[in-house]
Amino acid sequence: MDLLIEKAILVGVQLQKDIHFDYEIEELRNLAEACDVEVVGEVTQNLDRINPSHYVGTGKVEEIKALYEEAGANLVIFNDELGPSQIRNLEEELECKVIDRTLLILDIFSRRAKTREAQVQVELAQLQYMLPRLVGLRASLGRQGGSSGGGYQNRGAGETKLELDRRKIEDQISKLRKELEQIKDQRVTQRKQRTKKGTPVVSLVGYTNAGKSTILNELLTKTGQGEEKQVFEKDMLFATLDTSVRQIRLEDNKSFLLADTVGFVSKLPHHLVNAFRSTLEEARNADLLLHVVDVSNEEYRHMMDVTNSTLQDVGVEGIPTLFVYNKADLAGIPYPKVTGDALWIAAKEDKGLNELLELIKQRIFSDHVTCRMILPFERGDIVAYLNEYATIEETEYEENGTLLKVELSQADYDRFEEFVIGK
Repeated sequence: MDLLIEKAILVGVQLQKDIHFDYEIEELRNLAEACDVEVVGEVTQNLDRINPSHYVGTGKVEEIKALYEEAGANLVIFNDELGPSQIRNLEEELECKVIDRTLLILDIFSRRAKTREAQVQVELAQLQYMLPRLVGLRASLGRQGGSSGGGYQNRGAGETKLELDRRKIEDQISKLRKELEQIKDQRVTQRKQRTKKGTPVVSLVGYTNAGKSTILNELLTKTGQGEEKQVFEKDMLFATLDTSVRQIRLEDNKSFLLADTVGFVSKLPHHLVNAFRSTLEEARNADLLLHVVDVSNEEYRHMMDVTNSTLQDVGVEGIPTLFVYNKADLAGIPYPKVTGDALWIAAKEDKGLNELLELIKQRIFSDHVTCRMILPFERGDIVAYLNEYATIEETEYEENGTLLKVELSQADYDRFEEFVIGK
C-alpha cells in the first residue's frame, strides 16, 4: 500500500511592521518538512489585520484554490493559529484539509516525544487545541442531514455525538492533568534532593536547533564521561523534547548538573507552553542559564527575543545568564572569544568549550570558601565526604585529628563550621 505523500500549499498574512515574516514562512516550510510534508507552493498577502472569517481576503481564497489544483496539493497550511469558524469556512471554500501552524508544531512534538512526561504534555496540548474547534464544527456536522425533513433529526444526532466527543475529551484532559501533576511531584522531590546536596544547576535554553544538545554532549566528553550519558542530537527542529539532566564532574571534585530543555520557536502554541511548564521549571530553578544562540542565522536576534519572551511566559526571570553564540565558524566570526557574559564558540569543533567551562565555574562556584579544619579521627565519614565533594589542598595528621586545608561550598562550610579552625 502506497502511503499518501502530503503536498502542501503554505499561506501567510504579513501584517504591517512584521519584519520577521519571511523568516516565519521559511520556518513554516521547515516545520512542514519535519512532518514529511512536501511544500509545493506558497501564497502570501499583506493586510492591516487578519480577516476574521477566512484569515486571508476572500479574493485570495480563489488564488489559493487555483494554485492548490494546479500544483496537485492535498493540504493547505496556514502560518497562524486559526479559529474554529476560520477552519470551517476555509475547508468549505477550498474543499480540502486545512491545518495551521499550531497543529503542525503539535504534530512534530507528538512524533518526537519519547518519555511518558513529554507524551502526556503533547497529548494534553492537542486535546486543548481540539476542544473549541470541535464546537466550531457543529454547523458542518448539522448540515450532513440531507433534506430539511430528515435533516433536522440527523442534526440532533450530530449534536449528541458532538456532546459525547466533548465529554470524552474533557475527561481525558482531566486524566492527563492528574498524571502530569504526579510526574511534577516526582520532579519536585528530585529537585529537593539535588538542592539538599547543594549541587548547582546549569540549564541550557534557546531556540530549537541552536546546538544545546551538542554542547551538553561535548561537555560530557570533555569531562571524560561515557557515551552512554550522551543525549540525542540531530540537525533538525525539536530533536530534544525531554529534559535531560546530566552531572558534569570536574577534575577538582567540583560538579554541577546540566539540564537540556526543549527548544523554542516563534508562535509556539500557548497550550504547548503551558503543558511544558513543568519541564521548563528546570530552568526556573537553575543557578545559571546558558542561552545558546545559532549566531550563523541572520535572524538570531529575533530568535533570542522569542526565547526571552517564552521564558518570561513560564516565569523564568532574574537568573544569571551566559550568552553562548554557537556556530561562530559558520558565521565567519572570530572564535573562541569571551566578552563579559558572552562567548563565541563552535561546539561541533570543540572550540570554546574550555572557555565555557571556565565561565560556568566562575559563576557557580563563586561562593566557595577555602579554610582549615581539624576533624576528629572518628569522623572519617566527613573526610570521605569532603574527598568526594570538595577540593582538599593539604592533609596532615595531628594527634587530635586530621588537619585539612580545603576548598568547599558555602553550604558545606556552614554544615561543618564547628570543625573550622581558620581561613
